[in-house]
Amino acid sequence: MSSAYPEIYLVRHGQTEWSLSGRHTGRTDIPLTLAGEEAARKVASRLPAIDFAAVWSSPSERAKSTSALAGFGDARVIKDDLAEWNYGAYEGVTTKDILAQRPTWQLFRDGCPDGETAADVGARADRIISELREVNGNILIFSSAHFLRVFAARWLGLPPQCGAHFVLDTTSISILGYEHDLSEPVIRRWNQV
Repeated sequence: MSSAYPEIYLVRHGQTEWSLSGRHTGRTDIPLTLAGEEAARKVASRLPAIDFAAVWSSPSERAKSTSALAGFGDARVIKDDLAEWNYGAYEGVTTKDILAQRPTWQLFRDGCPDGETAADVGARADRIISELREVNGNILIFSSAHFLRVFAARWLGLPPQCGAHFVLDTTSISILGYEHDLSEPVIRRWNQV
């Protein structure tokens, strides 16, 4: 289903050891696993044969590697606002271990000590949305799961906490766009693996 309006293609980075084990990976640069590299190489063949007016990436090595292995390394522009959630004290810690200390903790509601809240991540997403609406054409974005989940919520005009309702697998492709006109942002496809 193609659209007469611009579409935003979101690609979550390939698998890393920490994404595989469920450790929160915000600002720590963890390389892709061999499986993550192989999946990243297949991303280009899973995208439609269209020209992208812009290719943007998170500054993380995992996102940059995914974009390069997918064949977009030369075209990509690094956008700091696309960085993954800053998990602060929870960097490298699994949800299971956090819940052992704080049984009622929820990332999207409570944020992270010494890190970001959902509102902080939402403000970064809003800046990216403002920038991409100035581009006349399709955009390809490489980033991480929790940021992209908040990004999707903000795209729809929902509070950033609503990102909790969108799940993303590694090297998944999602498409944001519009329905009847540019005032109706929608999710056209989600978490395609």
